[in-house]
Amino acid sequence: MASLIEVENLRKRFGSIVAVDDVSFSVAPGEVLGFLGPNGAGKSTTMRIIAGSLAATSGSARICGHDVRSDSLAARACLGYLPEGSPLYADMTPEGLLDFVAGVRGMEAGQRRRRVAEVIDRLELAEVLHRPIDTLSKGFKRRLGLAQALVHDPKVLILDEPTDGLDPNQKQSVRRLIGEIAPDKAIIISTHLLEEVDSICHRAIIIAAGRVVGGGTPEELRRVATNHNAVRVRVAVASVTRAVELVRGLPRIAGVVHGEEEGVSVLVATPEGGAFIADEVAAILRGGSIDVRSLDVETGRLDDVFHRLTREAGRHVV
Repeated sequence: MASLIEVENLRKRFGSIVAVDDVSFSVAPGEVLGFLGPNGAGKSTTMRIIAGSLAATSGSARICGHDVRSDSLAARACLGYLPEGSPLYADMTPEGLLDFVAGVRGMEAGQRRRRVAEVIDRLELAEVLHRPIDTLSKGFKRRLGLAQALVHDPKVLILDEPTDGLDPNQKQSVRRLIGEIAPDKAIIISTHLLEEVDSICHRAIIIAAGRVVGGGTPEELRRVATNHNAVRVRVAVASVTRAVELVRGLPRIAGVVHGEEEGVSVLVATPEGGAFIADEVAAILRGGSIDVRSLDVETGRLDDVFHRLTREAGRHVV
């Protein structure tokens, strides 16, 4: 099936600053793409270009096959956009804003009432419906921003930090909602929260200094972590010196470190190239009569991959 979001060689300059540098990716129907990067990496600039609110210096972006510059009205009709900061009309009420947005989207009165009622229920906005938006908490404003992006049931969603300002329960609720609506949509979520990638994203790309520096499913990203398949062994303190010698003598070992924890020694053996070494480590310690208390295999951490790839980029765009 054709991708609903297509980005090719996108580039954006602000004077001498290159904020987005040759970014390309696509998002298929049913896919939630996490767009990761440190502050100033170019995430929001990229999303603003795709949403049609900022012109690219070069390259192209298409939504449902429509070019966001040459066919902008058709592209925007397919899009729900939650921008950074979720700017809203401060003197309106949530009910008034959602009715207004639905009307602008061309929805007839009956359909408009149904869809407004649906998003109010799904985003749990009933208790603040008639309050001025300016008086709402950051969390309610963020949920209202998401509601206005969803009110016309678009095929494509671009959500810039959708859970920013929400408490843990609200975050869980919004993530559950995104998972429920994802099967027939293409969704991009900009975030710096790695837990968000694990909980709702099928795939992620990492951007730093305006460039894509890595990507894949959460599991694929973990596999390139330096600690992927590292073996963590707890042994008796009296055994640690011999245990370290034995493990260091194994092939495919990149390094061994050790320390103490709650009265036992802990050694961590890191493999070369993420190789699976647990069986070899267990066998050699057993053969050496080492008093092993526990042995665990690390799966790799997303934060390790994120920090390494963004550091290697060498600079951040402001």
